[in-house]
Amino acid sequence: MNRLEKGSKKLLNAWAFYDWANSVYSLVIASAIFPIYYGTLFRVADIEKVKVFGGDIARAPLISYTTSMAFVFIAIITPLISGVADYLGNKKVFMKFFCYLGGLSCVGLYWFSLEHIYFSLICYFLGLVGFWVSFAINNSYLPDIAFPNQQDRISAKGFSLGYVGSVILLLFNLAMVMKPDFFGIISDAGGLAEIKAMKYSFVSVGIWWILFSQYTFYYLPKGTKKEQPKKHIILNGFKELKLVWNQLGENEKLKRYLGAFFVYSMAVQTVMLIATYFGEEEIAWGTDAERTMGLIVSILVIQVVAILGATVTAIISRTLGNIKTLILINMIWAIICVYAYFVITPMDFYIAAGCVGIVMGGIQALSRSTYSKFLPETTDTASFFSFYDVAEKIGIIIGTFLYGFVAQVTGSMRNAVLFLFIFFFMGIVLLFKVPKES
Repeated sequence: MNRLEKGSKKLLNAWAFYDWANSVYSLVIASAIFPIYYGTLFRVADIEKVKVFGGDIARAPLISYTTSMAFVFIAIITPLISGVADYLGNKKVFMKFFCYLGGLSCVGLYWFSLEHIYFSLICYFLGLVGFWVSFAINNSYLPDIAFPNQQDRISAKGFSLGYVGSVILLLFNLAMVMKPDFFGIISDAGGLAEIKAMKYSFVSVGIWWILFSQYTFYYLPKGTKKEQPKKHIILNGFKELKLVWNQLGENEKLKRYLGAFFVYSMAVQTVMLIATYFGEEEIAWGTDAERTMGLIVSILVIQVVAILGATVTAIISRTLGNIKTLILINMIWAIICVYAYFVITPMDFYIAAGCVGIVMGGIQALSRSTYSKFLPETTDTASFFSFYDVAEKIGIIIGTFLYGFVAQVTGSMRNAVLFLFIFFFMGIVLLFKVPKES
């Protein structure tokens, strides 16, 4: 197949379609079904802590710390992959590898149990790695496949496709969980039918992710080969990060924007990763069935509203500019954190979910396209986006660790959510320091 020209509709759509393929992980695994399944395991076993890593750890800090460890690995491996990909000129092969690693790890979650906690946490760990590394590589394609005036729109389209696709699969999984007998899923010695349906949903995510990513892989270019010494192939990714860091000193706008992004993204990603765990543990649900239905409905509300939010944010940014729009979105996030501290009833949680949906898709899509716009003229997009993703991952490491630590010390996830307000406030202050857009 002949390589498609930069800016072509087919190439742009193929790039955006990877969001359709992999977003089912972020919704079903990270946000909806898995947190419910995880909490159910502890309730069925009638325990609050599990013995792991040489001590007894409560369920919320355990998953938070495991997430932090995964992102430490992601932050280290991403530059290594960048260096090797630049040398080989084929970053698509690495994107495929981590896509398949993530998809197969989702299938592995079928066997997640407290009795086999180490294997279970490894599957969860590798799922995160597969999702975020393949997503980072896909992000690095944006300036390669789209011109600056196309990037806001196609970035928002990607997130919107992701929301639509993931909602479709979540609705199917919801039907399995709520009506397992309709799908021939029955209770047995291995557990309740609802729990088995959740386990099947993990398998469906892996299959969906791997299957639909083939469209993206068919049309995306291999990548650009860079001439560099063979003996430094592995460390070249870190050297490229250092070069990017040095170039930031010459680009005040990009440097200040990255500083702001690092701080507010720390809070955004932490909220997105722990929201359902918070709702599962802190909200006064009635029965287990009401908890399951309520949490999934909340996630669906977020996804549906986020489709509109991502599109509206792109429109507003054309009027106010990217930075002013990001300031506005961060203000809304800060208010949500304060509100979440007082959330008790299911209705309170639904309202919070709707507010999160408005700003979730918008801040992700706009942050990605703003960074792409601020890049200097360069063909080395992989290194710049590797730097962007490493900054984001280090932020997640700090955010999830602090969240788990505050929750463990204070005994309340509410205090941890309120603590995230500080990062949004700091992000707003730093965004005001970004030089005005020309």
